[in-house]
Amino acid sequence: MEYLDFELPIKELEEQLDKCVIIGAESNVDVSQTCKQIEKKLAQTKKDIYKNLTAWQRVQLSRHPNRPYTLDYINAICGDTFLELHGDRNVKDDKAMIGGLGKIGDQSYMFIGQQKGYNTKTRQYRNFGMANPEGYRKALRLMKSAEKFNVPVVTIIDTPGAYPGLEAEERGQGEAIARNILEMTRLKVPIIVLIIGEGASGGALGIGVGNKVMMLENAWYSVISPENCSSILWRSWEQKEIAAEALKLTAKDSLKLKVIDSIIKEPLGGAHANREETFKTVREAIASSFNDLKNLSPEELVNDRMKKYSEMGVFKG
Repeated sequence: MEYLDFELPIKELEEQLDKCVIIGAESNVDVSQTCKQIEKKLAQTKKDIYKNLTAWQRVQLSRHPNRPYTLDYINAICGDTFLELHGDRNVKDDKAMIGGLGKIGDQSYMFIGQQKGYNTKTRQYRNFGMANPEGYRKALRLMKSAEKFNVPVVTIIDTPGAYPGLEAEERGQGEAIARNILEMTRLKVPIIVLIIGEGASGGALGIGVGNKVMMLENAWYSVISPENCSSILWRSWEQKEIAAEALKLTAKDSLKLKVIDSIIKEPLGGAHANREETFKTVREAIASSFNDLKNLSPEELVNDRMKKYSEMGVFKG
């Protein structure tokens, strides 16, 4: 188990509890009362820490190495019904953007999302969750296929941004993202968007236009990461905590600003603390969102989406 800086008090108490249990098992001394006291203190410490998280601490939680990624959710939700589809039919198959057909109950969905790696090798393989233009074009191809066969689309966002390399720009990164945003506004099937970790910049927006946009409690959604914002404004990453607060990137902020429609509550300690509970909650949230949208006509779905995004922000003439 890996701990973040602000979780160190929890680590100390868990280590104390482990030692207490070992002493009780290896000796004739009754330590049950001591163990109960440590457990009580541990539970209270967890509540105190996780109910008062700062914006930067939530950013840290969203990047926790044990946090489930897109394929974890899809495999847990769909089981062996998920069939991954590959390629943009133009350049190549982008490993940072995955997609395919899967079922929740008897209902089929087209799942599309960014996938990060678990270690150095897989992070390089997945390009750290940063898609190239062909990734966004693959996503669009799958969305168009879903529209053709009247299958609802579920997009899962978890990216530090679209890949900013020279080759990506040469192949039209900006155009690919802009095209996806345009096409998603007028797609004639329900689109459900789920932000599970990092939702940064155009990389997130390229698959982020939907009728229902949901966000996990410890995810973040912003035009720029706190570190990059800090490096632009203060010429260093040292002010990242101030930047995180100013960007209003937390789930609560996004809901207040009407950028998202709902927050999916995470288990105490984050999504990684109880994966099964998180997967169950997400599965129910997707099914519930589809039930709200399934009776709308294609025209109503498009109008609902257009109205939602046209009403965002404030315009003063």
